Amino acid sequence: MRVPLSWLRSYCDPGLSAEELAERLNMTGTEVVRVERVGVGDPARFVVGKVLSAERHPNADRLRVCEVDAGDGPRTIVCGAPNVAAGQTVAVALPGAVMPDGQALGEATLRGVRSSGMILAEDEVGIGGDHAGIMVLPDELPPGAPLAEHLPIADEVLEAEITPNRPDCLGVYGIAREVHAVTGAELAPDPTLEDAQPAGDDDVQQHVSIEIDPEVCLRFTARAFEGVRIGPSPLWLKQRLMAAGQRPISNVVDVTNYVMLLTGQPLHAFDLDAVRGGRISVRRAEPGERLTTLDGVERELDPSMAVICDAEGTTSLAGIMGGQVSEVSDGTTRVLMEAATWVGRNILETSKRLGLRSEASARFEKQLHPDQAAAAQRLAARLMVEICGARLVPGTIDLYPSPLPERVVRLRHARVRKLLGEDIPEQEIVRILVSLGFEVQPSSAADGVAWEVTVPGFRDSDVQREADLIEEVARVYGLEKLPTTLPARKGGAAALTRAQRVRRRAEDALRDRGLSEIVAWSFTSPAALERARLGDVPVLRLENPLSEEQSVMRPLLLPGLLDSARHNTARGRPGLALFESAHVYRPSGPLTGVHDESGRVPRGAVPASERHHIGAVMTEAVPGSWRRAPEPADFFAVKGVLAGVLDSLRVEWRVEPAERPFLHPGRAASVVAGADERKLGWVGELHPLVARAWDLERVAAFEIDADLLAELVPERLRHRETGAFPAVVQDLAVVVAEDVPADQVRAAVAAGGGELLERIEVFDVYRGEQVGPGRKSLALRLEFRAPDRTLTDAEVAERRAAIERELAPIGGRLRG
Repeated sequence: MRVPLSWLRSYCDPGLSAEELAERLNMTGTEVVRVERVGVGDPARFVVGKVLSAERHPNADRLRVCEVDAGDGPRTIVCGAPNVAAGQTVAVALPGAVMPDGQALGEATLRGVRSSGMILAEDEVGIGGDHAGIMVLPDELPPGAPLAEHLPIADEVLEAEITPNRPDCLGVYGIAREVHAVTGAELAPDPTLEDAQPAGDDDVQQHVSIEIDPEVCLRFTARAFEGVRIGPSPLWLKQRLMAAGQRPISNVVDVTNYVMLLTGQPLHAFDLDAVRGGRISVRRAEPGERLTTLDGVERELDPSMAVICDAEGTTSLAGIMGGQVSEVSDGTTRVLMEAATWVGRNILETSKRLGLRSEASARFEKQLHPDQAAAAQRLAARLMVEICGARLVPGTIDLYPSPLPERVVRLRHARVRKLLGEDIPEQEIVRILVSLGFEVQPSSAADGVAWEVTVPGFRDSDVQREADLIEEVARVYGLEKLPTTLPARKGGAAALTRAQRVRRRAEDALRDRGLSEIVAWSFTSPAALERARLGDVPVLRLENPLSEEQSVMRPLLLPGLLDSARHNTARGRPGLALFESAHVYRPSGPLTGVHDESGRVPRGAVPASERHHIGAVMTEAVPGSWRRAPEPADFFAVKGVLAGVLDSLRVEWRVEPAERPFLHPGRAASVVAGADERKLGWVGELHPLVARAWDLERVAAFEIDADLLAELVPERLRHRETGAFPAVVQDLAVVVAEDVPADQVRAAVAAGGGELLERIEVFDVYRGEQVGPGRKSLALRLEFRAPDRTLTDAEVAERRAAIERELAPIGGRLRG
């Protein structure tokens, strides 16, 4: 929502700068994301001028040499506008003026004539879009008067992010009401209270008949105007529309946009002569019905969508956009002004299905109150009479089948004090509520003072209970003034669950090893899963995705980690070590047999499994320095990080060869853990095709199930007494085939070493001529120890022989 400050100040001027006002609104719940300057630079060089003469340029047929009094005597200005004439009062930019595009104006020689200034058109000061001719100002303005005192040529705009529960703030007067409440500045009367005077002996029902479907339209009001003169809007209206982000079109269309921007209630103007049969009906669209909207696009509709029709067919897409059939044009003389209240959810769903969103639909989808339609009609009628010279036909068609009752909410002072922890004075509570538009009547309660508060229609969807009123009081009073207290809980104490403690220990272990944590989207796209070679993984699809890029729930953390790695690499940070600790989602049941007759999956029909995972990606194992180049991450680097995490949690684990489509063949493994060897996750280098799809080179990664990990972490660590007798340490070199994993060698050595073998460590690997092609030599350090004696060389030799026997089945032998 763009709020021009000059427009806002015309209703409530707190005397604050734009930045100060934005800060005050931010502190009370109306978020202002930026302050933008529009119009000219320094307005001091823009003045009112009087054209004394306008003669043809001696060297150019389309130029005029004008003598202009700009308050400091005649000056020569060369002008190319076809409508410039002697005697006009005009807007003049003097040399040194800074135009809206930032260009500084200087004196110039045009076809041999020196020009000292510029006579201005609308677009040259940001008031409108017309460049066909210069602006002609009222004759009573004196030459040399500052132009900014008569035209808003420089303005500031507050860009506000309005939450869905506050459609009243989608109008300038709604923001002015907020400013009034939070600053105490005087608020001008509601501009919708005053109505236009009808003229004539006819009645609107003689010109048109209307019927509605109350399931899609809560209220429909219409007024007729005759003698409408289509033309440009006045400059003040054009400037307000331009600053608010709307392009001026014609006076009738500009009136509808102006009322919408001021009140938050959209309107639509029909060319009454183009309403075929003099009849309008609101209904649901027929299957396959088509409509060409004002943007020139032909759209196919379905029965869930609301449309406005005349006697011969559909004319408008209700609450979203009008059609070309009854569009107001330059030849329009009779106008039917419609202000309606549509069912917000219907507008939202129609807008999404058609991929069409407008300023009107953005307001209607938040569910406006029916009272706002009648209010907007009053303001629009006044403007149609004043600006368009129209005659308001007596009568208003007002179809309101089920009027909403007035909402009255009881507010207790004691409850305010209990919820906020602050004893706000009674008078201040009443002042705040009245300033926000509520009607407050005193009442009583068993525990003290109370009030009966009548909720205005424009706040009805947001304020429905006592706690909502207390929230209004709190935000305007100042949340920063409230004491900081913890909520009272009987018999409760905050504590982390065991799974949360395990996750935090794992996350801390990763941070301690230099990894940086990221937070990625819980959504991803089917295309991203295809790039990650995860196309066969079952996924949960969203019923209402924000976009195709976020249309499925992520089954793994890997795509989000890769997105972050690509983002950092593209910005000059290729050496990465990232991790994420978050949930992943998969269907936990079959997808067959859950579709309804339309082929959609009913809400809640697919059972979902939500698990917490911890994943990491690394592109660099050791950072580079002036002495050495960085070492890229590989299988062993990422496995070492994983080992640091699991070992710190005292989990028994190992890896075993396993292929996954997204991992490099031969450089991938499954992680198994626990006494029953449950699959905990995977570790490995990414497949080159996957890395290339994210514009990365060599990437190593792992991902484990943190929920399962929490089950495997021992609750208590068992103390093991340090042996009183010395250990016997021996190094062995075991030669095996190249494809035999070290873990298999460890298992064979452990079986042969028996109970006396206390520890095994693989500390080297050798490949070369001494072991032969296709074979490798693993160096192992063994520690033997007995709990009750010092081992003899014979006992250790016996264990070595047993180890050699256990190695034979896997093709291993001890290297001499």
